[in-house]
Order: sequence, then structure tokens, then C-alpha cells
Amino acid sequence: MTAFADVSSAQAQVACHEGTLFIRKHDTGETLRFMVAVVDTVQTRAQGLMFVPQMPDMAGMLFVYDAPESPSFWMRNTLIPLDMLFAAPDGEITRIHENAIPHDETAIPGGPNVQYVLEINGGAAEALGLTAGDHMIHPSIAGSCN
Repeated sequence: MTAFADVSSAQAQVACHEGTLFIRKHDTGETLRFMVAVVDTVQTRAQGLMFVPQMPDMAGMLFVYDAPESPSFWMRNTLIPLDMLFAAPDGEITRIHENAIPHDETAIPGGPNVQYVLEINGGAAEALGLTAGDHMIHPSIAGSCN
């Protein structure tokens, strides 16, 4: 994954591409750009970021579910700390779990009505000022690229 940071105004047009995810901050209207890998099958979601030794800044993995559910994550065989951003079917971030501990097998619940989960480097959500209420924009999220 290639990493680069891009912050633009709310008026900026976002070009939807499979490898790019934007987060529009609800309080400032800023749009942040992440390079992502998409995992949308049972097998790829189960593997996730296991055994990945590092991840570039402004990069992540987007977990896509066929329908809303109440997912639960753990950090088995995950080598790096992660922030997990849980989002509703419309892309609204409903919960953020910060700094999940590598190798910890404690369940991390996403809450109800979650269809998307973005994993990014641990500490990035706080550093970037991401909060519940922000919106993910990606081709996998219906209506978000309009």
C-alpha cells in the first residue's frame, strides 16, 4: 500500500476508487484520504491484518459485510496496534476502538448495525481528530460517492 495524507475542504469532490477511502469529518467538513485494501469475504475478513509487520500512515483495511450485523474483532496474530472504526450502512462512524493491543484475544465488539469496519494504525484516529458521526466514503458504501 502506498501511503499519503490528503486533507481537503468539504466542498472538494472526492473521486471514488476501490483503493481509496475518504472520511468526512462532521464537525469541520474536512475530508481525509486513506489508501485501503478491501476485504469482503469470510476468508479475507478472517485473515484481516494478521501477520502484517507494519502499515503506512494514512492506510488501512476496510472490512465490508453483506448486511448490517454486530461484528466482534480480536487481535490474534496481529503484530501492530490498531484503531477500529465501526460504521453503519450509510457509512456513519458509530464507534471507535482505539489502540487495540497486538495479540490480545479479548473480544472487541463493534455494536449493532455495523456494515463496515476500517482498521488503521493505532493512535491515528485520535491524532486525526476522528470521532463518531464522521462519514466514510467508498464505492462499497451505497450512496456515499454521490
